[in-house]
Amino acid sequence: MTSETMTIREMCDAFEVTPRTLRFYEAKELLFPIREGQRRLFTRRDRARLKLILRGKRFGFSLEEIRQLLDLYYVGDSQETQLSRTLDIANDRLTDMERQRSELDEAIEELRNQMQLVSDMLSTRGATTTAAE
Repeated sequence: MTSETMTIREMCDAFEVTPRTLRFYEAKELLFPIREGQRRLFTRRDRARLKLILRGKRFGFSLEEIRQLLDLYYVGDSQETQLSRTLDIANDRLTDMERQRSELDEAIEELRNQMQLVSDMLSTRGATTTAAE
């Protein structure tokens, strides 16, 4: 509730997540809020970690990959290991996403072709029905 800490409600509002999400990330040892009885106070470190967690999830990283990357921050090599590992995982994820996009593009094209065939069949039947009358 100072500029250094935020309540769970403030975190939810700032990052557009639910309290359940924050508690889940805490249970998975991705966030480490200060506990004051039942209250959780999130530090700047927690906010930075949550931003990285949400970005990683958006890119399709697993929670375990995200946890490992966050833990590498403390290796003590000026984040070189963390950045290198992040790049490796990101390259793998990008390859997967591009493959999925290609498969999706193919499926979309196939569906369009099938829809056109059905539309042509309906048009032909409509013309045949009109001519028979």
